[in-house]
Amino acid sequence: MQRRVSTLLLAVGTLFLAAISLFVGVIDLHPGEIWQGGEAFTLMLDSRLPRTLAAVIAGAALAVCGMIMQMLVRNRFVEPMTAGTGQGAALGILIVAVVFPSASILTKMSIATATALASSIGFLMIVRRLPAAQPLLVPLVAMIYGGIIGAGVAFFAYQWDMLQFIDTWLTGDFSGVMRGRYELLWIAAGMTLLTYLIADQFAIAGLGREASINLGLNYDQVLILGLLAISVVAALTVITVGAIPFVGLIVPNIVSRQFGDNLRATLPLTALCGASLVLASDIVGRVIRAPYEIPVGTVLGVIGAFVFLWLLYARPSHAR
Repeated sequence: MQRRVSTLLLAVGTLFLAAISLFVGVIDLHPGEIWQGGEAFTLMLDSRLPRTLAAVIAGAALAVCGMIMQMLVRNRFVEPMTAGTGQGAALGILIVAVVFPSASILTKMSIATATALASSIGFLMIVRRLPAAQPLLVPLVAMIYGGIIGAGVAFFAYQWDMLQFIDTWLTGDFSGVMRGRYELLWIAAGMTLLTYLIADQFAIAGLGREASINLGLNYDQVLILGLLAISVVAALTVITVGAIPFVGLIVPNIVSRQFGDNLRATLPLTALCGASLVLASDIVGRVIRAPYEIPVGTVLGVIGAFVFLWLLYARPSHAR
C-alpha cells in the first residue's frame, strides 16, 4: 500500500516538475500564450518540450540501468557513469570523430555502444576477481577504472586538439536539446521498458552465477542482456546530452532502502525518482544564475557527492 502511494506521489511530483520545466527559462512563457500560437508555441514545441522529455527519459533510464548494474555486480555503490561505461561511450564518440567524421548518427550510436559494452565487460571481469568480504573495494575500483578510461580519452583528445569537443560529451547539459536532436533517447526509453519486462530474471541473476543456474536461469544470456541495455542507455545519453553522474547510484540506493529489493515492484519508483531528480537539477541549473545556465551534470555532481556520503554512513531502514 505504501509503495503504491509513493508511486502516485512521485508521478504527481514528476508531472509538476515537468510543468515547471516547460515554462522556466531565459524567455518566460505563460500557458495562455501557448494556445495563441506564434513564437511562444514554436518555442514550446522546438525547445522546452524536447528538453523536458529528454530530462525525464535520461533520468528514468539512468536510474533503472544503475539498479540493474548494481544487481549484476552485486554491489550497491556502482553506476554506469562512474564505472567506465559512460567513459567508454565517450571513447567511441572520439573514435568516430577522428576516424569517421562524416558518419551517420546510427554509426556513432553503434560504435559508442560497442565501446561502452566493452568497458562494462572489462569492469565486470575485474570485479569478479575482488574479494567478496570487502565490498567497498568495488566502488573504489569502479572510480579508478572509469578514471583511467576517462584519462585516456582526455589524452588522445588533447593529442588531436579535440579536448574541448570531448568535454562537451563528459558534462551533462540539456541547453542544446532541440526538436530533432533528442529523439535517440526514445530508444533508451525502449531499453528501459525491456529491462522492466525481464526484471525477475535480473533479480535472480543478482543472487550469483551458481544460484541462478541452479534455479534454471540462463545466467550468461541475462548478463549480456543487462550489459547491453546499460551500454545502449549510457551511449545514447552521452551522445544526446552528455554524461550525467550519480543518478544511477543514489536513486537505486534510496529506493531500495525504503522499499526493499523486489526489482519488478521498485523499478517504476526508481524510474520516477530518477526523472524527478534530473528535472529538478535542470531547473535549479536554469534559475540559480539566470539568465545563464549551470550544466545539469555539475548540479548533480554536487548533490550526488553529499547524498553518496550520506548513503555510506547512514543506517539503512528496514525494507518493507
